[in-house]
Amino acid sequence: MLRKFGLVSVLLFLMVIMTGCFNINEPINSTNGGIWDSYFVYPLSWLMITIAEALGNSYGFAIIIVTILLRILILPLMIKQTKSTKAMQALQPDMAALREKYSAKDQQTQQKLQQEMMQLFQKHGVNPLAGCFPILIQMPILIAFYHAIMRTPQINPGVDPSYTGDPQQFLWFELGMADPYFILPLIAGATTFIQQKMMMVTDNPQMKMLMYIMPVMIMAFAAFFPAALALYWVIGNIFMIVQTYFITGPNVGKDKNAEPNTGGAKK
Repeated sequence: MLRKFGLVSVLLFLMVIMTGCFNINEPINSTNGGIWDSYFVYPLSWLMITIAEALGNSYGFAIIIVTILLRILILPLMIKQTKSTKAMQALQPDMAALREKYSAKDQQTQQKLQQEMMQLFQKHGVNPLAGCFPILIQMPILIAFYHAIMRTPQINPGVDPSYTGDPQQFLWFELGMADPYFILPLIAGATTFIQQKMMMVTDNPQMKMLMYIMPVMIMAFAAFFPAALALYWVIGNIFMIVQTYFITGPNVGKDKNAEPNTGGAKK
């Protein structure tokens, strides 16, 4: 669990660094070269523009539709993650028994604990790091979507001085600017917390810490990033909450008194 906490922290750090490593001051179009612009950023920008024009230039709805399409695209991975979380829930009593059995803090005992933990995971076909794979897939998509938003003049007119259209409004906010009332960042943080709470399967202190740190970080990003990106995050979280509810129920990791179906570790 500590590894997963560290991996998520590293990915968030890399996302912040990478968003500044590419040229976001150049408008995106079909003439842009390079693998990143041609195969990641431009297709998302083109898709948003095409959908928005079909909906009467509603770029807010276009972002929502593109977000849902992206979530459907990675849905098989997310379902695998959710099922892996449920499998980890079933193993919690066995894992607790192993921790109690090898409670000594010396290195040899802890190595034995890790070995038996891995044997337990292998026996029941559970990958404790399976939940990290969707994050690895989602981060490049989020960064590409950030660039598509920042470099599409219809959403962010400031990127192209020759663009004469008006800024795109959606609900109470302007898509290319941060939410002036901080409503969207609060919703982004709240939905992130709910989604993580539903997926929580252990009392591990590091994971509990992550459950509270992540929403705060998301709120901080959403408060300064374009509202269109925060809108993407909110819709993605709602998609995940609904998905988790229908696949595993509303409390994936809350039924601590449930008997595992795993056969259990020898005590």
